[in-house]
Amino acid sequence: MKTALLLSGGMDSTCLAYWRKPDLAITIDYGHRAAEGEIRASAAICQELGIAHKVIRCDLSALGSGDLAGTPADPNAPASEWWPYRNQMLVTIAAMECIKHQIDVLEIGALRTDGFHVDGTPEFVRALNGLLVMQEGGLKLEAPASRFSAEELVRESKTPMDILAWSHSCHVSDYACGYCRGCEKHYVTMKAIGVDAY
Repeated sequence: MKTALLLSGGMDSTCLAYWRKPDLAITIDYGHRAAEGEIRASAAICQELGIAHKVIRCDLSALGSGDLAGTPADPNAPASEWWPYRNQMLVTIAAMECIKHQIDVLEIGALRTDGFHVDGTPEFVRALNGLLVMQEGGLKLEAPASRFSAEELVRESKTPMDILAWSHSCHVSDYACGYCRGCEKHYVTMKAIGVDAY
């Protein structure tokens, strides 16, 4: 069974990389503002863990919205960082790469607490898995951390701080801005596990 992980370099996917030890990690630069920071973090994490790493670049910045794109949020946005159909797009692009490597399962870092966005819910993951499975290649989509919060995932995965420290959660910059929702979640999670990240 060969597995791949959609690795953004954020805290959640970093914990999955350590916990699940995939055969391949895929990081996608889709034209978002924090792309280089995510690639830098992901590359360091994969090198440290001995995971093969593939970076895919496809500039979709003209289709973006909100913090990730550096534009006003779309009227449909449930949060400032919402990018239309982002998880669907990322999974589709990663799945295309998976087929080249004969990957059986693609894993993503959706958490129990991601239900604020529809594309973070178990229902969405099941629906998208159904679309992948019915197509050639038989690739499956799984969200192994879907029963956890971010804090619970850090504890369950037992990710050491020297790995977690590489993670990049900022939505608006290559380096942590300290103010966006991504940075805020990072700090709250670190505090919850007993680390003063400020």
